[in-house]
Amino acid sequence: MAGDHETGVMVMRMGPGLDTGPVALTERIEIGADETAGQLHDRLMRLGADLMGRALAALSRGALTFHEQEGETVYAKKIEKAEARIDWSRPAREVHNHIRGLSPFPGAWFEAELGGKPERIKVLRSALADGSGAPGTVLDDALTIACGGGAVRLVELQRAGKGAMAADAFLRGAAVSAGQKF
Repeated sequence: MAGDHETGVMVMRMGPGLDTGPVALTERIEIGADETAGQLHDRLMRLGADLMGRALAALSRGALTFHEQEGETVYAKKIEKAEARIDWSRPAREVHNHIRGLSPFPGAWFEAELGGKPERIKVLRSALADGSGAPGTVLDDALTIACGGGAVRLVELQRAGKGAMAADAFLRGAAVSAGQKF
């Protein structure tokens, strides 16, 4: 959600505090520009399993060494439900990162009037797009939405009680037109 470009995994010895022990092995990876938290989780899971295998092999040979952590520990606070709501007044890159960082869970969402009643829509994937207008305004028939600066195109969405669907499938079942405000 913060727009970080890199993350990673570590094998460490448990210490008395949360994440305070010495580190044995570290692997860093680049975060893709459109990669969601769920996709990143799956890559990190495989990387972590591989790293743990290497750590256990080194431990069995007596070659696993540890070093103290450097820098300050930073903890992520719990995300409240209200924070998952998309704020279209934010710049497009921030909106895009917000969507990516919350996908698939808990899921960034917005409300739209569909069929005469408000409905909560979860956005699972987005892409940066060209366009401008009043924040939250639908700009075209491809679900490009104006933000506080720039625009995002909604790529994958989920209506309440339904499965995830591509934007074109969503549009076949929801009357959304250019000029509509989310």
